[in-house]
Amino acid sequence: MIEWQGRTYWLIGASEGLGAALARQLSRVGIRVILSARNREALQDLADDLPGQARVLPLDVTDPEAVTAAADEVGEIDGMVYLAGAYWPFGANEWDSEKAQTMADVNFGGAMRCVGAVLPGMTARGRGHIVLTGSLTAYGGLPGAAPYVATKAGIMALAESLRCDLQGKGIKVQLLNPGYIRTRLTDKNDFAMPGLMEPEEAARIYFEHMNSDSFSRAFPTWFSMVFRSARFLPGWLYFRLFS
Repeated sequence: MIEWQGRTYWLIGASEGLGAALARQLSRVGIRVILSARNREALQDLADDLPGQARVLPLDVTDPEAVTAAADEVGEIDGMVYLAGAYWPFGANEWDSEKAQTMADVNFGGAMRCVGAVLPGMTARGRGHIVLTGSLTAYGGLPGAAPYVATKAGIMALAESLRCDLQGKGIKVQLLNPGYIRTRLTDKNDFAMPGLMEPEEAARIYFEHMNSDSFSRAFPTWFSMVFRSARFLPGWLYFRLFS
């Protein structure tokens, strides 16, 4: 078991939902948390409610200069968890260029900026922990969700590549691919969401994974098998089933 007491973690996308639940989980074990998102008021309310030390640092992850400045202000940290996300349920038949660009900028571009901002310091110190949030949708294309799926596939590839580069260099890279979590984002869906879980349950799984040496975890396990197994189907069958 890792000794968490006194460590400092930067949670990006922490104002509500899974991010806020994970902040509570980490704070309970003695981790100092730095909370970032765009909503200062929501971050401050969360910080005031946590049992341990918390610092509020509002941030727009789509602004490269703001990300760099925030990383400089944060200084030396033990880990960074990227949870920021944007989502609208549409695909090719209802394409919205502005919303698609926002998903790309927040979900994938934001992760790239934040990783790039913290990685030099971690590399120089020879230690660190980067946790990225993907999705079960990252395992293959799905109807009605092209922009979102693409961003999460990018996150998975980013995490895998970072793991290859940083293996044995003291910097642990981990990826979590959750299914449906009850948040304001999934509230936009008008279809059945198998395995829908509460943010607190997902945060518990996050923390379990952060305690492990495993690279990735997809959950709920039973639901993830549908997506993971689909990667091994021949193309003609995959598109017949998933289209």
